Amino acid sequence: MSNSSTINEVVLRPRFKFEKDRNNEDLLSLFDKAKKEQSNFIVSRIDNHVFLKLPKQKQHFWSPQLHLEIDEINENSSTIRGLFGPNPTVWTMFMFFHFLVGCLFLGFGAWGYSNWSLETSYGIQISMMIFMVIVWIVLYFVGQMGKKVGMNDMHLLHRFMRDTLRNQ
Repeated sequence: MSNSSTINEVVLRPRFKFEKDRNNEDLLSLFDKAKKEQSNFIVSRIDNHVFLKLPKQKQHFWSPQLHLEIDEINENSSTIRGLFGPNPTVWTMFMFFHFLVGCLFLGFGAWGYSNWSLETSYGIQISMMIFMVIVWIVLYFVGQMGKKVGMNDMHLLHRFMRDTLRNQ
């Protein structure tokens, strides 16, 4: 992994990018070969995209996956871009919760403003807005905890990618 992917600890989905002196089709074929020759990782490929995951029996709620995009620079070199991320279902759930908390915050804010304009009580709305901020902070820390829980799996996926690309 390059240093740029670990500089900022706030990053929820670490990325990396490097170049390899080999044609992208050759590199993609290495992953096709690895898919057939081993069973420790699930390798799926769509065009120039490769997805690496742990097998179902080794996965847990926070298991990451590694998405690789292998693009041709010229006939003798390629760029590999990697993105670690949670299971797409987990990612969608977290984004939904963040969206919901944001909408509720704005809704309580509008309701509180209306009550303030009408010179009626708006304490409950302000309390709910503060609660939404607390929920958002809790969601953030739960996501960070999940990232730490999946860190060993990220290292396994990265090592598998690196070893596969070395098999030239």
